[in-house]
Amino acid sequence: MVLSIWERIKGFLFRPSETFDASKEDTIGDAFKYFVVLLAIYAVLFSIMVLVAFSAMSWMVEPWAAMMGLTAGPLLAVAMFVLSLISGIIAVFIMGLWMHIWVYIVGGRKGVKQTIKALMYGATPSYLLGWIPFIGIIAGIWALIVEIIGIRQLHELSTGKAVLAFILAIIIPAIIAAIVTFAALITMPKLRTGLGPGFGGF
Repeated sequence: MVLSIWERIKGFLFRPSETFDASKEDTIGDAFKYFVVLLAIYAVLFSIMVLVAFSAMSWMVEPWAAMMGLTAGPLLAVAMFVLSLISGIIAVFIMGLWMHIWVYIVGGRKGVKQTIKALMYGATPSYLLGWIPFIGIIAGIWALIVEIIGIRQLHELSTGKAVLAFILAIIIPAIIAAIVTFAALITMPKLRTGLGPGFGGF
């Protein structure tokens, strides 16, 4: 059964398990088209938010700043739109490849395309509502849950294994970042000592 974009949106928001089951035979191209539409909606709404906020701040500062804002604001909004589109597309593929490593480790054998599809479809709550201040946080958590359900359904895993794959994908980079930060904090005082008291004002 081929679902329309609106049926997919309602399904991934409120009936994710059934909707992912109905999307198992979707190609990566089908998922990508859906993803780009949602990403474009998010980019437009987010850019408008940036424009409104920038204009409001300009008027609060000085009249001359407000006049500059009339020119700079639209340019900033366009830049944010383009940046959101490009970064969103790049990120979903990089995250999909990274996530698939851990999905495979916990037993997912349906292929990397299914993992990427889970992330593309699972982003529905975040891209529809993520542009709204504060509500965006809830939407992000909602999207994470939908993505976990997507991994479970598309790879035919248990909920526990799907959750474990996400935990590993998140915690491993966090541990690496913590180690690098800790090593940097230890190394910097030694570097300053070795460079002598005249370097950098020390």
